[in-house]
Amino acid sequence: MEMVDEKIRLIRVRSQKTGCTFQRQCLHSKKKLKDAWRRPRGLTSKQRKQYKAKGAHPQAGYGSPVAVRGMHPSGYFEVLVNTPAELEGLNPEEQAVRIASGVGKRKRIEIQQKALEAGLKVLNAKDLSKAPVEEAVEDDVEEDEADE
Repeated sequence: MEMVDEKIRLIRVRSQKTGCTFQRQCLHSKKKLKDAWRRPRGLTSKQRKQYKAKGAHPQAGYGSPVAVRGMHPSGYFEVLVNTPAELEGLNPEEQAVRIASGVGKRKRIEIQQKALEAGLKVLNAKDLSKAPVEEAVEDDVEEDEADE
């Protein structure tokens, strides 16, 4: 139980650290520059010389704790799933499922149902209340066969 509490605490620590964003040099003055870090290389660059007012550089110490690195805020490690077969061998206590965006509706329903049966958390779950339409069609086929 203590390990779980410690993990939750570390995730909170990590989320509090995200306030520090590293801004590219001259980002405020040039509209065409994207907000992506680029190392300042100018010979007279104040940011390269690490003047405090010119913004911090990414360096050791800004990273998240090793125990929770790469972990989803819910406390699980994400696993990207494309097919129902990929659900086998996953640990429901440590891993959560994210269904790939290219997966269609029929396969998504199948993956989501298998994940729930296995006790896995689905991070991008869709509402399955409209899903029984396919099952109703299958039931109609079975009823027609029974009538004959």
